[in-house]
Amino acid sequence: MVTFYDLGIGSSLVRALNREGITEPFEVQCEVIPDALLGRDVCCRAPTGSGKTLAFGLPMLARMTQAESKRPTALILTPTRELAEQIRKVLNPLAKSIDLETLSVYGGTSYGKQFRALENGVDILVACPGRLLDLLGRNALSLNDVEIVVIDEADRMADMGFMKPVSKILEACGKDRQTVLFSATLDDEVAVLIKKYLKKPVHIGVGAKEISIDSMKHVFWKTDRGGKTTLSANIVKRYGRTILFCRTRRGVEQVGKQMKAERLDCSTLHGGLNQRQRDAAMARFKNGKSSVLIATDVAARGIDIEGVSCVIHFDPPENGKAYKHRSGRTARAGERGVVISFVQKSQQRAVNRIQKEVGIKRRYTEPNVEALEEQESDRKDEPNIDNISQKKSAPRAHSFEWKNQRKGKSANQKRPEKNGSRNSRKRGGNRPEKERPWEKNKRYNSKKKANASSSDKSGKKNKKYFGNRPQKEDAPKHQRRNRKGRRSRTENKQQNQ
Repeated sequence: MVTFYDLGIGSSLVRALNREGITEPFEVQCEVIPDALLGRDVCCRAPTGSGKTLAFGLPMLARMTQAESKRPTALILTPTRELAEQIRKVLNPLAKSIDLETLSVYGGTSYGKQFRALENGVDILVACPGRLLDLLGRNALSLNDVEIVVIDEADRMADMGFMKPVSKILEACGKDRQTVLFSATLDDEVAVLIKKYLKKPVHIGVGAKEISIDSMKHVFWKTDRGGKTTLSANIVKRYGRTILFCRTRRGVEQVGKQMKAERLDCSTLHGGLNQRQRDAAMARFKNGKSSVLIATDVAARGIDIEGVSCVIHFDPPENGKAYKHRSGRTARAGERGVVISFVQKSQQRAVNRIQKEVGIKRRYTEPNVEALEEQESDRKDEPNIDNISQKKSAPRAHSFEWKNQRKGKSANQKRPEKNGSRNSRKRGGNRPEKERPWEKNKRYNSKKKANASSSDKSGKKNKKYFGNRPQKEDAPKHQRRNRKGRRSRTENKQQNQ
């Protein structure tokens, strides 16, 4: 078994890791730490949740020197505030064990605390590009002494339009720096950044080239607009810790109120909250005080929360890439999870496109929380249209026998036959003959004649009504009134004469 000692980490850091309960390195740490300790530039493709923070944090702590006031010696760039705060919390106890200071800077927080911390001296600076450029413009710090730069979630930065700010920051750093880059994908703008700013980098790939969704169960349920919240509450009560994704801030707030009405403790997370509110929401969810985190796509990347057993797509994601990153919040570090998508009828075409991009094919089924829990989480046992290699003895997916098996009934139970149904001929039944149009008219006329004969026998005359007034049958034709209750033209002429 490989240990952190074997990888070249010092005894003080190893003791600090043991105090945190970390004893064995992950795969990405075994691959990155030796080259990073030698001072080489590293370009690593690794999925989120694979242990990247310690992979670049431990070599950084081992190699860096103490900083002067306003002149940090190590810089970590992240796309979101949540990821910056998460990295700081992981590295802070390790840095304190060797007398180093860490600071995270991002928008939505006061400048005063950041100015004072930089004045006192910060060794490791974890920053979002926007706030860091703002501090550079205010002459609050200098990056000339930076020895190590880490760019985390580079593909996410490209998606958010941070490539130009990142380039400005790299040009402001020292020329002899070590640059370490982590990304889920290494194409497009990320490849340009690697070519321009990394010097003969060591390329390392960990895991699949694309985000793996094989370890999670995918379910697509047909729902209407009104019943999604109640269904989500039932799922949370059944599965426990759950992340629910909405498309808009307004949707997050609305679903949060409805969840509270269902007597569920929930936390909401979106871009409209200040940093204190966002930190409080994440802390409540991580500590188990709230069982469901309702969020926009701001939490879909880089947030590592253990024990998330279910992800709900309350609103469909924009594309297949967003679906993968949302779903990646569950089934982390070798665990299994369930991904449930609520699909309205008008959204099925867009969800079909997302399924095609992701590489899965699932049917739209009716919601059934109990049946979902009974089914095995193995992806091979799910009803897959593309899976042709099925045993001949097994019932066909979504057949009547298959449904009986899922419900725990006997698969040999036959479907109840109904006479007159569409397939009654195949089962030996006789389809009732359809009445022909002329036979229908004949039946109607005979019934009419029967009613007329019964009225003659009773001695009552059938009165004819023109409009709203009754007419006398024995009156001359020219004196009868028309449908509007007026007299005929002949009667009017006779009166005028």
